[in-house]
Amino acid sequence: MTQVLTRYLAREIYGATALMLGAFLGLFAFFDFINELDAIGEGGYQLHHALIFVAMILPGRVYELLPVAVLIGTLYALTTLARHSEITVMRASGVSTTRMLRTLAGIGALFVVMTFVFGEYIAPPAERAAQQWRLTATKSSVSNQLRSGLWVKDGPRFVNVQTVLPDRSMEKVRIFVFDERHALLSISEAATARYDVDRQGWRLEGVRQTRFLGDHTDVVEVPELHWRSDLTPDVLSVLMVVPERMSVTTLFAYVNHLRENQQNADRYEIALWKKLVYPFAALVMMALALPFAFRHDRMGGVSVKVFFGVMLGVGFYLLNGLFSNLGVINSWHPALAALTPSLLFLAAAAVMLFWVERR
Repeated sequence: MTQVLTRYLAREIYGATALMLGAFLGLFAFFDFINELDAIGEGGYQLHHALIFVAMILPGRVYELLPVAVLIGTLYALTTLARHSEITVMRASGVSTTRMLRTLAGIGALFVVMTFVFGEYIAPPAERAAQQWRLTATKSSVSNQLRSGLWVKDGPRFVNVQTVLPDRSMEKVRIFVFDERHALLSISEAATARYDVDRQGWRLEGVRQTRFLGDHTDVVEVPELHWRSDLTPDVLSVLMVVPERMSVTTLFAYVNHLRENQQNADRYEIALWKKLVYPFAALVMMALALPFAFRHDRMGGVSVKVFFGVMLGVGFYLLNGLFSNLGVINSWHPALAALTPSLLFLAAAAVMLFWVERR
């Protein structure tokens, strides 16, 4: 009986969720395409480039929208069953609320795995490739807010990069080396820098090095120089991909890099915690949908409840972004900023279930 019930509910929920996810993806793809229209004509960026870019960022949209689609899909499936009195029959047959929650958790395990796989293995490389595609098509480089370029602290060195290209190579690189007393020891200027995977470092080309030796300076020019650094292409990739679209491993490495250089890593730590917590939001959404199914209004109940589901889903989506920003602004603990939206919705689900059961 349990297996039959689980398979039946799973078929209904999976079908409804797939339908909702497809609808949301179509809607967001349309909006993304509209946003790209302003860039058409810039460099060599054409209509087909915009379409390919929108298609390449779709995995990231799947990751973002899956919990919302799960909420609305589960809500639609359960309220449809309730409208046909099937939920009433299940409860009369001895299916308790606890048992129903366990069944939904088993069904939702697939959504948890899907969210994690998309967020860790599919969306980050797709997002990186999409940004590289766009930069290449528009003949642009990675933009920086400072006119002097990008500044990065790397141990006792400060690195200034004028341009980061889409292939994550660098142009017009300056490396300032200081001693323990913060006295300037040398300045190395390189025309280009490319990462050498075999030697685990950067190959600097067209190097001019100025060394400060007490009462005089020494200038050396060499065609090529090897530079070992913690500043890897993966670290540079954060310039092209927002933290929420990075993988857990990339975020973890960059957080460690910032900590080692005594820099503020709050935004990236919050993003890291969100990446760990977000897959389980699907289970929270399914628990939130269950109380609506127990209220089996026969006339017009499905459409009204689906509307509330859409509002709740949009609220969850916005609340996630809001708490991330509040966490950075107020220096909250990263776990608190990442967990709060899911905990609030889980508490709401528990209150609603308690209220429905008492009635």
